Amino acid sequence: METHFPSPAPLRWDVYCHVIDNWGDVGVTWRLCRQLAAAGHSVRLWIDDASALDWMAPGTRQGRWPGITVHPWPRTDPSARPPAQLPSADVLVETFGCHVDDAWVAARLPPQADDGRPTLWLNLEYLSAEPWVERSHGLPSPLLHGPLAGRTKWFFFPGFTPATGGLLRESDLLTRQAAFDAAAWRSARGGHDGPWVSVFCYEPAALPRLVQQPALGGARWLVADGRSAAAWRTLVPTTPAAARVEVAPLVPQDAFDERLWACDLNLVRGEDSLVRALWAGRAWLWQLYPQDDDAHHAKLEALLAWADAPPSWAAWMRALNDVPGTPPPALTSAVLAEWSALAQHLRQRLLAQSDLLTRLLAFVHRQRHAGAFAAP
Repeated sequence: METHFPSPAPLRWDVYCHVIDNWGDVGVTWRLCRQLAAAGHSVRLWIDDASALDWMAPGTRQGRWPGITVHPWPRTDPSARPPAQLPSADVLVETFGCHVDDAWVAARLPPQADDGRPTLWLNLEYLSAEPWVERSHGLPSPLLHGPLAGRTKWFFFPGFTPATGGLLRESDLLTRQAAFDAAAWRSARGGHDGPWVSVFCYEPAALPRLVQQPALGGARWLVADGRSAAAWRTLVPTTPAAARVEVAPLVPQDAFDERLWACDLNLVRGEDSLVRALWAGRAWLWQLYPQDDDAHHAKLEALLAWADAPPSWAAWMRALNDVPGTPPPALTSAVLAEWSALAQHLRQRLLAQSDLLTRLLAFVHRQRHAGAFAAP
């Protein structure tokens, strides 16, 4: 059972993000920063490439978001040092295992905060439904050698079960969804009688097969600009005569959520858009980030097991992720309705759990009040 604590005093958070590609890393990190700031905390985002924030969170660099400041992180410059005039942090977060140089950790995170409590150093890890995540969540990694000897880094794993770190979910998400008018959203974009499909993927070889499915013959396809649109142009030479295809612009996070809420089927990729598809409660298919050793296939199977996936959905998920096997069955309107019911069921399962921010703040509270080497 989740332990709830009284709201602690606001803390200073230093959150680090190394942008690799595809915007998922900065997307997750920005949502975390927004939710920390909304909860009253002071957040400094250190990022090595903030360009995606110009469309993902317009006005970021002009101070639009109270409680958040964005700072360049010269990650590859060994001579760079953090600005000395900034107050030190109470909590330092490395997102997705990005490594913060020892000198930066020492400069930004003293062993004790201003209130005399220990500071906390966290690694916010990748999302997975694999069983080992529950065993690894909340584990300490004491440093025994080097300039940071005596410090402890803690591992915080997002996940789909109560024994993990949970998923990011805004406190006003349900209110926003209840107020959203999908019919009006579609009408404002010219309307369409067939199903609406959002495409935010990499380059799935099964995409042309999906486009030709019976349930999607008259679909309105909203293909995200960038890598998804490039993949569509390469992989999909023809579409059904009744289909309508358009390149959808890159939009701020809240507008992307609304796009998912308005569509009947959402193709998503990576981590951030997967979580948003789960909260949308609409039928969805997930393409994981492809890895050379096919390690993403194990992650996919773990998610399918957690979801108790129906055979048709599992088959299409495997097809989109290049898992060898028999071709997936026809996607009919009845099958799409089954997927929609599954999406609603999974959403309700997750809504019954506390969100990642609630669990993260409780974790930080426990460690700061119990000491640097307290058990999770």
